[in-house]
Amino acid sequence: MRTYNIFIILLVAAATMIACNSNKKEDVHELQHEEKLHLTSYSPDFEVYVIATPFVAGEVSHVLTHITLIENFKPLTKASVIATLSSGNVSVTEVISESSKPGIYEFEIKPADEGTGTLSFEIETDSGVSIVTIQPIEVYGDTHEAYQAASNANVSGRNSVTFLKEQSWKINFSTEEVEKVLLGQIIHSTGQIMNTPNDVHVISSAMSGIVQLSGNSLFEGSEIKPGQQLFRIDGSVMAENNLSVRFAEAESEFNRAKAEYERKEKLAAEHIVSESELNQALSEYKIAEANYNNLKNNFASGSQSVTSPVSGYLKELLVENGEYVDIGDPVLSISQNSRLIIQTKLQPKYIDILDNISSVNFRAVNGNHTYSPGDTGEQIISYSRSVDQNNPLITLTIQLESGTKLLPGSFVEIFMKTEGTLPVITVPNESIVEEMGNYFVYVQLTPELFEKRLIVKGATDGRRTEIKEGVSIGERVVGKGSVFVKLSQSAGSVDVHSGHVH
Repeated sequence: MRTYNIFIILLVAAATMIACNSNKKEDVHELQHEEKLHLTSYSPDFEVYVIATPFVAGEVSHVLTHITLIENFKPLTKASVIATLSSGNVSVTEVISESSKPGIYEFEIKPADEGTGTLSFEIETDSGVSIVTIQPIEVYGDTHEAYQAASNANVSGRNSVTFLKEQSWKINFSTEEVEKVLLGQIIHSTGQIMNTPNDVHVISSAMSGIVQLSGNSLFEGSEIKPGQQLFRIDGSVMAENNLSVRFAEAESEFNRAKAEYERKEKLAAEHIVSESELNQALSEYKIAEANYNNLKNNFASGSQSVTSPVSGYLKELLVENGEYVDIGDPVLSISQNSRLIIQTKLQPKYIDILDNISSVNFRAVNGNHTYSPGDTGEQIISYSRSVDQNNPLITLTIQLESGTKLLPGSFVEIFMKTEGTLPVITVPNESIVEEMGNYFVYVQLTPELFEKRLIVKGATDGRRTEIKEGVSIGERVVGKGSVFVKLSQSAGSVDVHSGHVH
């Protein structure tokens, strides 16, 4: 009986060992199937993101490499890439002269020795050669150990979303490293775009008469060219101050004054009339000639033809076709839109810091694009130095040195900044997404895996926003394209470990 029990115990132990070995093989097989290394490195020019099978000495590792241009976060094209894995005392190199797909380079690397090393990529383009290095890289001597380490190293987030490089390359996308910048006091206001006084030309009537607009193309916003005929003023139909009558009178007076001067000129030669009489006749003749030529040149057939002295756009048509105007009445105005100003009203409490404003950002109300000093060269040109009961606010004027797509009369949000003294964490405004009154950013775990992170916002200058809580220095956040990442999360996406299809 005792011998039988011992036999049963040995049999159970053997079965257990077999099961353990079998489970170990299954675990290794499962790890080999699922676990990958996710490695990332940045240079001033490139982002290199590698998805590789764990490195085991003597075994081939598939190294799927994504190379992205930092300047626009688009895939690298037309480049030769050399991948070098150094471990122990041996380096293994593979060269890909041209990628079959933009930004994607697939290497097959077989490490020679186990140990700690580096994985570097020598990238040669038309602009030169750059080297991006990822370290440290561990090369293992045992397959199970390598895959177990890869499993332990994989990152995951509580609220993460997969957004593949192939997706980000197709959109306006970027990431940036979180760092502290100096942010001063910010004055947030609303202002209105206006023309400068010299930018608007008012065309007035030089005579009384009926307005006859030229053609059918004069309406607000019409492009106006120099010398273009705008309208005519017809004075020939007026009972009083009839231009035809005035022209006839001017012509008659001109002929009379001319004949009188010529007559006295002959008499003066014979000393019959005095020199003063001759000068008086000459003066009357010159005045009559000038009046006659003015009417003849500008008011032919009893009307005045008016042309544009400048190029621009018709800002406002002040009369109707066929309407009567007096001399000096404005008929239309032309805006050149070459120099614009922004005017805003501020509370008097800001008077002490207005001289310390260093830059101004602004954007159209409900618009997406924010203008900065580099876009428009704006500068503060004046602000009022007094207030009263009827006007209790300070009027601030900002001049835009170069043209923008903003329209005169439109309203803008203004963010005026003073010189900063306190370093704070900021992110681009495009990084922030809003859900039900809460604000989030997407923090990069890998270039294809992002964690949705709740944040607490601070002040904003129209381009960047202070983050009081939620992100740390050295992390990377999605800048451009965060809305697409949010949509991808809402729609659901594949797991980052499920592999790529190229």
